[in-house]
Amino acid sequence: MAGRRMALKAIDWVAFAERIPPNQKSMFNALKTRSDTIAAKLSSLPEAPAAIDWSYYRSAVAKAGLVDEFEKKFKALQIPEPIDTQTSAINLQSVEADKSATAYIEASKARVAEYQKELDKFNNMIPFDQMTIEDLNDTFPETKLDKVKYPYWPHKPIADL
Repeated sequence: MAGRRMALKAIDWVAFAERIPPNQKSMFNALKTRSDTIAAKLSSLPEAPAAIDWSYYRSAVAKAGLVDEFEKKFKALQIPEPIDTQTSAINLQSVEADKSATAYIEASKARVAEYQKELDKFNNMIPFDQMTIEDLNDTFPETKLDKVKYPYWPHKPIADL
């Protein structure tokens, strides 16, 4: 039983360690040490509990029927094992996280392509010290003056003085 339990809960410590920030390495090491200690204790336990020798107790106990009653109650005893209700929720979260990560990666690739085009524009433009006003307005259209909205720029109209 201990071997089966260990197989179900195997942890990839190397992959886990790669995701740990440097400031949490001591907490990670403490967790791994504690987990290894518990796993060693669990693996040292036998698969099944030792069988009870009821015939020995029948000969050793003076009151008749007491051992039979204990044996009947012991065999009727059912210790429930906890039901795993969280694995499906964790797997669902993992699938959602994978979808979210994939979407983020695709969006990041699109942003990188956009930024690469902008970087190419900056690398291929005329140096600022050699630019004319027309070159500046062609390269950066947002710097072009709007003569309709501001006809007297940089001066104010006489009526506003």
